Amino acid sequence: MSTETEADLPGDVLPGVLSEELHAELVAFRRDLHMHPELGNQEFRTTAAIKERLEKAGLRPRVLPSGTGLICDIGPVGDGLPVLALRADIDALPIPDMKTECAYRSTVPDRAHACGHDVHTTVVLGAGLVLAELHAQGRLPRPVRLLFQPAEEVLPGGAADAIEAGVLDGVGRIIAVHCDPRVDVGRIGLRTGAITSACDRIEVALDGPGGHTARPHLTTDLVTAAARVAVDVPALIGRRVDTRSGLAVTWGRIECGHAPNVIPQHAELSGTVRCLDLEAWRTAPDVVHAAIDEIATLHRAKSEINYVRGVPPVVNDPVITELLRDAMTARRGTESIETTEQSLGGEDFSWYLEHVPGALARLGVRTPGERTVRDLHQGHFDADERAITVGVELFTAAALIDATM
Repeated sequence: MSTETEADLPGDVLPGVLSEELHAELVAFRRDLHMHPELGNQEFRTTAAIKERLEKAGLRPRVLPSGTGLICDIGPVGDGLPVLALRADIDALPIPDMKTECAYRSTVPDRAHACGHDVHTTVVLGAGLVLAELHAQGRLPRPVRLLFQPAEEVLPGGAADAIEAGVLDGVGRIIAVHCDPRVDVGRIGLRTGAITSACDRIEVALDGPGGHTARPHLTTDLVTAAARVAVDVPALIGRRVDTRSGLAVTWGRIECGHAPNVIPQHAELSGTVRCLDLEAWRTAPDVVHAAIDEIATLHRAKSEINYVRGVPPVVNDPVITELLRDAMTARRGTESIETTEQSLGGEDFSWYLEHVPGALARLGVRTPGERTVRDLHQGHFDADERAITVGVELFTAAALIDATM
């Protein structure tokens, strides 16, 4: 691995540009992760692979207490300089890889890196290797922490456990990227303020005495009750909170009954609660609980609600967002940056921002001119691997510019 020396670079170009040799190695590393996806809190092979490569570079990574995930410091921590953390999530999804013609498709049944976490991991690894060499040359002005976090896809997210394990000790700011298949490779999307939504999970059980469909007036019609909860709760919430908050309940599962002439005694619904606004998210459990109870009571059904807190919105700090903007401008010019919209997807990177300022950028992974959007969380998802170089150089530039802010 090698990076250019200052003598090789124009005066207005930052060091830390990725060499072709390291890019090829990182592509191979990413493909290996892609072929061996692991679910949240099971990322033992992934953790070992990252650890081995960092140790090969002379670094001292530390595996998190859970046994998966790790952190690695570059430069002295504790000398009064706040650490810049680069965060990656390392887990995969429980879905099949549908890329039948892909040489590096998943070798694990019903497991796939269909959200780009293998790319995120490779970007932070690559940035760490480049920054380690700059540090050895005396050109890294501020310490950097690599943070490889497990279980992002497991509510409420592995970030909470990582924080409890002390990964933010000494950290002054934190940055991350997330693959965006709607943005061309070579570009990033930025947004100040909320860039993702809050995401919670809700499970509802409805119960009643059941009976014959010939006499619904003598019992609790749970099928109708479940249907009304599914339809009326989202509508009712739309009149109980400010619509600008984007608080929305969407059901993904309804189970009720077994026979056409029997009113069942039990029904279940489950879905997600998403919210664009942080303050509205804090009140969402009470609002949703009240709406469900109200509709269920109207239909004489007993309700039990399991409201699982997920993640708050990722709210990008304006100063750190500008750091990413400056870094990308230094690497590829202002035309490589676009303003991204707020996503309704959830991201547990938000938990870090409850403690330190930070920002998340959308990393373009679409091949320019490609008409088919390989969306996230689908088995056909893949990334243009040139995005690895873009991500590495964004992070290395941010680490160097951060010292001047």
